[in-house]
Amino acid sequence: MGGDSEGKILVGRSAAKPEVLALKLANRHGLVTGATGTGKTVTLQTLAEGFSRAGVPVFAADIKGDLAGLAMPGEGPEWIRARCAEIGLTYAADSFPVTFWDLFGEQGHPVRATVTDMGPLMLARILGLNEVQEGVLNVAFRVADERGLPLLDLKDIRAMLAFLSENAAALTRTYGNVAPATVGAIQRQLLVLENQGAGAFFGETALDIADLMRVDRASGYGTINLLAADRLMQAPRLYSSFLLWLLSELFEKLPEIGDPEKPKLVFFFDEAHLLFDGAPKPLLQKIEQVVRLIRSKGVGVYFVTQNPLDVPDTVLGQLGNRVQHALRAFTPRDQKAVKAAAETFRDNPALDEAVVITQLGKGEALVSLLEGNGVPSMVERALIAPPSARVGTLPPDERAAIIARSPLGATYAEPVDRDSAFEMLARQVQDTAPADAPPVEPEAGGGGWLDGVLGGILGGGGSGRGRMGLGEQVARQVAREVTNQVTKAILRNVLGGRSRR
Repeated sequence: MGGDSEGKILVGRSAAKPEVLALKLANRHGLVTGATGTGKTVTLQTLAEGFSRAGVPVFAADIKGDLAGLAMPGEGPEWIRARCAEIGLTYAADSFPVTFWDLFGEQGHPVRATVTDMGPLMLARILGLNEVQEGVLNVAFRVADERGLPLLDLKDIRAMLAFLSENAAALTRTYGNVAPATVGAIQRQLLVLENQGAGAFFGETALDIADLMRVDRASGYGTINLLAADRLMQAPRLYSSFLLWLLSELFEKLPEIGDPEKPKLVFFFDEAHLLFDGAPKPLLQKIEQVVRLIRSKGVGVYFVTQNPLDVPDTVLGQLGNRVQHALRAFTPRDQKAVKAAAETFRDNPALDEAVVITQLGKGEALVSLLEGNGVPSMVERALIAPPSARVGTLPPDERAAIIARSPLGATYAEPVDRDSAFEMLARQVQDTAPADAPPVEPEAGGGGWLDGVLGGILGGGGSGRGRMGLGEQVARQVAREVTNQVTKAILRNVLGGRSRR
């Protein structure tokens, strides 16, 4: 049902014919749009099932947990059986190999990347830095690279920024102005990011993209990788930047293969507007480049969003496979979106696309899929094929059992904290300190560990005795790391909260 039949995936059925997606054209990317509640998530699930059944691995962000049911056989509710009857299908329950991932390590295997892997451009976007602050962040990466200081986690980049602040005068002569005030602003943004829980994302063991491209040996189905995104959506910059980073990693590491008979991986980018909102021009150019060229690596990218206007024209023009659910035309912007959506289809003389878009029922869509030599089919009004796996969320015990059975648990369960910039800079300070120098002690009456936090952020001591040296900043950083862990443990015991890695 909706599976691979002679290299095609059944998407739905129109009055004229079955609407099928050719696997050999699936890496030409796609777009699924429509207002809330019109059926986008079910369409996404139907497509994911079809790709998996064809042996194509899938990666998708699960915004509300509604895709988790892919791991369990469908229960055949009445609406699914009715839809099968409407389009001439026989309902058959099925389940799919699912791997759960979570940047916070709570609802799936932890996903980690090093600070170096993320790079200054992505990190600056996550932190919301301005141009001057991004310039200083680039200096931190450059100096770390030249001095052989690995930037793996947040404490490494904080130690590197403290080094920049301490040596601002010398570094300014080589790299341009490195103002301690600018360094302090970046440090404050890092603290905000850590308070959102993102500290668990930066570090090792870093995600190996090969683990996203597995095929189940028993069934031959491609693995469906689901990223838990309900909590992640509370930090939209982190969400969009992570997915863009992952696309960039695929682009950089996968070999060129041209146009394969079927994709090596299909990537669904839900809530796609978050990727483009407020993105600076260099980032938009990078997105356009990745989308344009990654198809030759065998990767298909499918954007899922409410409004086609959410996607810039330079990217929209590269999305050949289209599924357009209903749009509402209550405001001038809504009307513009309807008109824009209608104009992107290959015209069908029998349809007034701009009118039909506002009349589509739940589970109905305008469909135009690539055929032949990559030419879009004439747009048709279609009923979308229903999923064969369970539709909806999973109870926590079922999700936990699937995670426990995963062969990837041993690889990603525990973080690895190897020697990196933080430890190396601490040793450099120790090696250059006078032999009779007393150990760094917390200042009495100055706020203790909280004073150390403020000192590290503002670049000066909390009690007003002048700027701290690098050794004191690093020492206080260690104290802060320990205190953070103790505080979190106490809060978990008091509030009964869930454990976080």
